[in-house]
Amino acid sequence: MRTTTTALPEHFDVIVVGAGISGVGAAWHLQHQCADKRYVVLESQPSFGGTWITHRFPGIRSDSDLYTFGYRFKPWTGAPIATAAEILKYMGEVIEENDLAAHIRYGHRIVSASWSTPERRWTLRVRRVDGGDEITLTANFLWMCQGYYRHESGYTPRWPGMADFGGRIVHPQTWPADLDTKGKKVVVIGSGATAATLIPALAPHCAHVTMLQRSPTYFRTGRNVNDLADMLRALEIPEEWTHEIVRRKVLYEQDLFARRARAEPEAVRRELIENLRGLVGDKVDVDLHFNPRYRPWQQRLAFVPDADLFKSIAAGQASVVTDEIERFVAGGLLLKSGATLEADIIVTATGFDLSVLGDIPFSIDGAPLEFHKTVTWRGAMFTGVPNLLWVFGYFRASWTLRVDLLGDLVARLFKQMEATGATMVVPRLRDADAGMELKPWVLEEDFNPGYLARGMHLLPRQGTAEPWLHHQDYQRENKELPRASLTDGALVFEA
Repeated sequence: MRTTTTALPEHFDVIVVGAGISGVGAAWHLQHQCADKRYVVLESQPSFGGTWITHRFPGIRSDSDLYTFGYRFKPWTGAPIATAAEILKYMGEVIEENDLAAHIRYGHRIVSASWSTPERRWTLRVRRVDGGDEITLTANFLWMCQGYYRHESGYTPRWPGMADFGGRIVHPQTWPADLDTKGKKVVVIGSGATAATLIPALAPHCAHVTMLQRSPTYFRTGRNVNDLADMLRALEIPEEWTHEIVRRKVLYEQDLFARRARAEPEAVRRELIENLRGLVGDKVDVDLHFNPRYRPWQQRLAFVPDADLFKSIAAGQASVVTDEIERFVAGGLLLKSGATLEADIIVTATGFDLSVLGDIPFSIDGAPLEFHKTVTWRGAMFTGVPNLLWVFGYFRASWTLRVDLLGDLVARLFKQMEATGATMVVPRLRDADAGMELKPWVLEEDFNPGYLARGMHLLPRQGTAEPWLHHQDYQRENKELPRASLTDGALVFEA
């Protein structure tokens, strides 16, 4: 008699979702702090890198310094602001030097994730991108490192008349490989970090580039060098020491500036604006085009290395217009002021769409997860969601800083589970938390970029006291997270 057996799904202690800056960091922490754990990293794209392979527009570079955007365990030896290619090289070295490649599976897109309390495990349906076939994987713990925005396409508002435009409309996130901007009139809609990067890269080759903004953005400028790092290297200080010393100095100065921006917003505003006035002279009405409505650091503050954007403006290769779009027309844009901007190519550097947990459908014991109804535990875990941690980085500091802090937290969490014999950990509000006021994931008066305003209803809530806060303060978390209590009843451990 012939019997048929069905193979069991491949099982892991930990599944890491995403092989960008967070996922590669998570893999390092698992390899070095949790060597007994069997893990896999699932990545839907064909290679590692996340943001740095999604975005391929001209000039793509970091808007954070690499001494803090780089990992704490891997010294950065280049210029503070790095190109995408340099960052990918750095990440590739981390993977090679730590034998992480064998744990990463590319072209694997998660279709669904479901938790079973009786089985104490996650079950993932995963589609192989190349062949289209589906497999099932199971895990005790999910480490969500897929980022916070939708990689497939960026956010472009729908303006009247877009179909009437005779040229090409492109979004930086899906930059066409065949796009020829040489000798063309280009309008870039937006004035954030992407526009500030793209415009100086395009300006030398285009007939002209215009930055069209609905409202101004704050910019900081500086040389793309770190004098302290160069001095320490001249003294032949070991790179590990140089990395840590420079990292601490940069963090100290960034925190000082952020706190001053909150305490003395008008003084900081004046300094930022006067700096730009000195760069562009009478080429631009600085008070009109570079004096934002909001206080400094209420939205991300774009850093412009070597002031290249403003050098393009001062040279007449680029210009800035502050106005709103009435409609697209055949030859460009009709503005609400009545003026017309001529364009052969229009670039919508208008941001991205929030992606919550990678847009993956989640369920807990058969019920769909209503993520927006959960309350966050320290901005990383969520009430009613067992054995899951989501890496969400900092707005005013480098994303990667939190990758390392949460790597330490996960290692502590696993040790606590092993010590108590627990197979499940889930945040739950305690009796003492009953009636606690619940607030949005991010307070609008603290930080209010467009992607958050559009997607805030999708995100968890926070409370008014630890451990239910998502306060976005690296200096505070750097002190508090390493000794945050795991046994105060907010995390429930079950065998």
